[in-house]
Amino acid sequence: MILRILGSIAAACLLFATGANAQGKVELQWFGQAAFKLTTLGGKVIMIDPWITGNPKTPPELKDLDKLGKVDVIFVTHGHGDHLGDAVELAKKNNAPVWGPAGMDQQLLTLGVLPANLAPRFGKGGTIEPFPGIKITAVHAEHSSEMILKDASGKDVSYPAGEPVGFIFELENGFKIYHMGDTALFGDLKMYGEKYKPDLLLIPIGGHFVMDPKDAAIATKMINPKIAMPMHYGTIPQLKGTPAEYKAALGQTSIKILDTKPGDKMSF
Repeated sequence: MILRILGSIAAACLLFATGANAQGKVELQWFGQAAFKLTTLGGKVIMIDPWITGNPKTPPELKDLDKLGKVDVIFVTHGHGDHLGDAVELAKKNNAPVWGPAGMDQQLLTLGVLPANLAPRFGKGGTIEPFPGIKITAVHAEHSSEMILKDASGKDVSYPAGEPVGFIFELENGFKIYHMGDTALFGDLKMYGEKYKPDLLLIPIGGHFVMDPKDAAIATKMINPKIAMPMHYGTIPQLKGTPAEYKAALGQTSIKILDTKPGDKMSF
C-alpha cells in the first residue's frame, strides 16, 4: 500500500496538465542538447531537433533509431548538426516530413537529400496543423543556420540553411510548449510570452553559442511560463552553463524548474 501511495505521488509530480482535457497526458522525452520525442494524446510521435546517434549526452540504450518506433513528423529549428542531427535518416525510415526553416528545407530538396514530400516549407509566423487539434507555429530565434553535408567525393561542404526558428507547440489538451531552439536574448520574447502563454519553456542555457544562464533567466522572466526546463548545455566544452547557475540567476520565482536528465520522460 505504501509503495502504491508513493508511486501515485511520484506520478502526480510529473503531471502538469493545464488544458481542457486534464485527464489526458502528452509525453515528452529528452535525449540531451535540444532533442526531444513528443508523443501526443492521439499517439502521434513528433521528433524535435533529433541529434541522437552522435549526441554524447544521449544514453547509449536510446541511440538505436529503430527503437524509437514510428515517427510521424520531425521539426528542426535550424541546420546545425546538433539539431538537424538524424532528421534525414529518420525521415526516410518513417516517411516522415521534416519541417524547419524554409531555406533549410529548400537546400535539402535542391541538393537531393530529401524528396519534396519530406521537405515541406514554412517560415516565421507560419502555423501548421499536422494532426487534428495540434498546431505548431514557427517563431524568431536569434542565431545562425548552416548545414555541413558531404559532397560526391565525401568532402564536407557548408550550405546556407535559412533563418533559425523556435517552435510553439499547441497540443490537444491545451498544453503549450515553447521550444526555443538556439537563441540569444531578444526583446520580442516578452511579446511571445504574452501572445502564446506557454505552459512549458524549453530554454538553452549553455552560453557561447546560445544564452548563458543569466540571459536565460532574463528570457524566462520575460516569457513567464508555468514550467521551464534548461537544455543545450554540457555537450561540448564551450557550453559551460549549468542548471544550478540558471536557478541561481532566476532567484525566487513561482515558475517550476524541471530537474531533468537525458533519457527522462515527463507527462503533462
